[in-house]
Amino acid sequence: MHIVLQLIPKKYLIGGTLILLGLSGLLIMSTIVAITGEFEKDSQQSDVTEMEGGGIGVGTANVSPEVMKYQPLLEKYAQKHGLDASYVPIMMALMMQESGGRGNDPMQSSESKCGRVGCIQNPEASIDQGVKHFKSVLEKAHYDLELCLQSYNFGPGFIIFVNKNGGHYTKELAIKFSQIQYQKVKHTGNYHCLRPEAVPYQACYGDIVRP
Repeated sequence: MHIVLQLIPKKYLIGGTLILLGLSGLLIMSTIVAITGEFEKDSQQSDVTEMEGGGIGVGTANVSPEVMKYQPLLEKYAQKHGLDASYVPIMMALMMQESGGRGNDPMQSSESKCGRVGCIQNPEASIDQGVKHFKSVLEKAHYDLELCLQSYNFGPGFIIFVNKNGGHYTKELAIKFSQIQYQKVKHTGNYHCLRPEAVPYQACYGDIVRP
């Protein structure tokens, strides 16, 4: 099912270019956004509908039906927390990365609320907290979307780490942060590499692959 990604207002763009969301997984296609308003289509994508108004350009992404059903709740809590509605499709892509829309905590926001996995057991509560957490890291990252998306998963400590190491998100910094944090917690046995590509790096804290 297609959703349309409407770009963030121009004042939030960095260097005039919005960093693209690289989606992975069996149900995820690539999100492709261009500031000219043009977009590329994956060979498997069709029937794209453009949204009217507000954006500098549009693109498309595939998410699961499980994620799509939460769009109204994401819109509801974006409004509650004072987050621009243009971020809703991005949070849908984020949910796709975190859980595929499955389970009682589809935004995987328990840790941001209570510091541990599993304290949220209600999808609407998960979305409420997830939108609140997304807005918080977005502001802390000064609207750097790449940094925001990685920090949603790693926690705001990653923003501090990046600011001490050049001030801009890089994949190398994400791997390094994950390695450092994993060494601190691997003795607990509660952490393991979510993705095979993280194993050689022993970057097993969080998810080093951004949505």
